[in-house]
Amino acid sequence: MKPTIHKYLESLTLGYVQKFKNMATVPLLAPGDNGPEYLTLQDALDQQVLKITEIDQSGSVPELKVTNTATQYVLLLDGEELMGAKQNRVLNTSILLKPQTETIIPVSCTEQGRWAYSSAEFSSSGHVMARSIRSSKTQSVHESLRRERSYSSDQGTVWNEINELSAATRVDSPTGAMRDVYESKASELAEYEKAFEPQAKQHGLLVMINAQVVGFDILSRSSAYQQLHPKL
Repeated sequence: MKPTIHKYLESLTLGYVQKFKNMATVPLLAPGDNGPEYLTLQDALDQQVLKITEIDQSGSVPELKVTNTATQYVLLLDGEELMGAKQNRVLNTSILLKPQTETIIPVSCTEQGRWAYSSAEFSSSGHVMARSIRSSKTQSVHESLRRERSYSSDQGTVWNEINELSAATRVDSPTGAMRDVYESKASELAEYEKAFEPQAKQHGLLVMINAQVVGFDILSRSSAYQQLHPKL
């Protein structure tokens, strides 16, 4: 696996730096797509071939059930937020779902103050977990893998950091929902989306704030990246 990843990274080229306020991104470009074809989360939901629910009527905070009825793989990206059911969640790791399978997936809660059904199934919130929270969540998942071989996160830390994000942005959410922060800042976020439009053959991006690298995401297929670019 490592030689394959190394070869793929060597094939990447850097696009022109894009800047807006104190943020800059470097588009990561590749000559072509690699690996299996797959649908994104939004693709699969739009085509009604993906069903995401609580694992049972009672529910379980760190787990959800996903049924993929498509004949294709479906990519769920680490940090993508799902909204609905008993409380909003995010993916703890990236998962490539096999066609026509049912899978229990590891998640973290991003809405501390709700544990009641708002819908039978989950949909996409259109957001990816805030960078700093996603980073600490990933660290706790890695530690869980090392100790217990499970993709569990430190849920208490996730909730605390969402509370800090709400306080920093002066957003009061009645259920402590991360999504409420994004929705309240929609007009400001739209300015960033406009400033950092995706480029042809772009597969990923390197992100800097105040000249410090803070994020790096890359996908094997440009078509999938183009759809996920606004979230990222």
